Amino acid sequence: MTDTIIEKIINTDPESKSLDLKAQSIEQLKQLFPDVFREGKVDFEALKAVLGEHVEDNEERYNFTWHGKNKARQIAQTPSTGTLRPCKDESVNWDTTKNLFIEGDNLEVLKLLQKSYHQKVKMIFIDPPYNTGKDFVYKDNFRDNIANYLELTQQVDSLGKQFSKNTDTSGRYHTDWLSMMYPRLKLARNLLKEDGVIFISIDDNEITNLRKLCDEIFGEDNFVTSISWQKKVSPSNDATWFSSDHDHIVVYAKNKTTWRPYRLPMNDKQKSYYKNPDKDPRGDWNSATYTCNKNNVERPNLYYPLINPNTGEEVWPKKTAVWAYSQEKSRQHVLENLIYWGKDGKSNSPRMKKFLTESIGVVPRTVWLYTDVGHTQEATKVLGSLITEIKFETPKPPRLIKHMLHIATSKDENDIVLDFFSGSCSTAHAVMELNSEQAGNRKHIMVQIPEPINNKKYHSIAEIGKDRIRKAGAQIATESKSSTDLGFRVFKLDETNINQWEGSFDSLADILDNSVDSIKPERTSEDVLYEVLLKYGLDLTYPITEHNLADKTVYDVAFGSLIVCLEDGITREVVEGIGKLKQELESETTRVVFKDAGFADDSVKVNAVQMLKQYGVDDVKSI
Repeated sequence: MTDTIIEKIINTDPESKSLDLKAQSIEQLKQLFPDVFREGKVDFEALKAVLGEHVEDNEERYNFTWHGKNKARQIAQTPSTGTLRPCKDESVNWDTTKNLFIEGDNLEVLKLLQKSYHQKVKMIFIDPPYNTGKDFVYKDNFRDNIANYLELTQQVDSLGKQFSKNTDTSGRYHTDWLSMMYPRLKLARNLLKEDGVIFISIDDNEITNLRKLCDEIFGEDNFVTSISWQKKVSPSNDATWFSSDHDHIVVYAKNKTTWRPYRLPMNDKQKSYYKNPDKDPRGDWNSATYTCNKNNVERPNLYYPLINPNTGEEVWPKKTAVWAYSQEKSRQHVLENLIYWGKDGKSNSPRMKKFLTESIGVVPRTVWLYTDVGHTQEATKVLGSLITEIKFETPKPPRLIKHMLHIATSKDENDIVLDFFSGSCSTAHAVMELNSEQAGNRKHIMVQIPEPINNKKYHSIAEIGKDRIRKAGAQIATESKSSTDLGFRVFKLDETNINQWEGSFDSLADILDNSVDSIKPERTSEDVLYEVLLKYGLDLTYPITEHNLADKTVYDVAFGSLIVCLEDGITREVVEGIGKLKQELESETTRVVFKDAGFADDSVKVNAVQMLKQYGVDDVKSI
């Protein structure tokens, strides 16, 4: 009876589960085409009629598919049954940092982040397995990926499963890689802001398939470019055919009509082109052509003579390339001394002065030289200066990722940067370094599976990543005395904290009604608290304050947005204390969550909702 008064969030509240992408897509379809639904099902014949000529019915048509694609789609749409458990002892500046390091299978982690970080990420950079035949490819288990993950990482009794290489002798060499990448990219797209962008590093092995995959997930129209990064200083003279000196970096926008790259800062060589031969008081300047790419037929109003002030002669543009500015604008340029007539002042090709102080930066180009963004040797050297115990074969130099950060993020907007194949955490290093240089506010989220390695100090790649962030942060703090956020919160993927939550949701009510305590005995209140944050879609770095109310610990999340009490023996005094706390915090959106078995008696449980309503709390749930 009492369960109808305080609903269990794990059973009755749809917001409490990780995002169901299939249900979300169906709901979006209903909003667009409500007339194609019959008794809750899609009538495809009706949908075809509505779409008309946009339906492709031909058997022979352009299509990109592989064995296992439907399963990959299903995996992307299946909600996660896991949680992220806080790990304060491995973190740095837990109470103040806005950065995250999440240890776990990125497929499940991306699912768990769908609510809390939906359309909040400004830039994603990933350096996934290149599928060279030597690198690890994630083996996803459609039925229970959490159990599969725990077995692979040896956190539970092994059933003989292990991390494996996707060798080129496999009959499904490319399909396994595509099935691994598809759901992860699908989920990642949901996290991008409308003006967000993703950079993906890849080599020749899968560049073609990656482009086709991204065309399908992000849309062909949202392809921005493919960058060639010169990764080597010198050629590989032992190469059989060609020395592989570059990698590709594929760039897709969430919405290309919305996204625009920021200009890059000029380097010293580019600045050196700016001089001040006429001692202009506005400082150093360079010059640009005064003409445009239009002819006198297309732009007759821009075909007119300029008067050279040094010779008094009329100077006409070519008929095939008229002036770039109107006559009125040109007269203003003359008055402001902005037209340059060459060294001797007699040129017939005037140019426009562009001052260094007014420069908005340099347009990004599609060839990135190692002199500008670093190379693999530099990346190894940078990592080796921090961690000497192991050598990575293909780390990315922080300068390379800083180049992307310049293009895709702003120092002032609290932009979130995500890397869900984070490896040695070059991305986190780059974010902290650039923030320090610019007094920036970017935040990073790193995700790495604890792939085991044979090393005495580090037992997994995830351990290397965490230690690199610690050491890079300490180095930056020493060298720059920066106030930049150099900390990070560590979370680890695990099974849910709630008994039987991973079972069928249809049967949970019966299961929990027969259970004395819905929370697993080995889990802490903070474990459960952060699972509640994930289910309600709250940021994992929100400030959390502990209050003692009638000798019970009560958590206040984000200044009253959520209040959680997971104690036993909850009395009327505790409930009233929560109501008063809500009023003190002056929060308008407070939700309150209790442990279902935590009330001192049924009368307190029955009256809790009405008591809290008196304080303006309408949303009360139990676990």
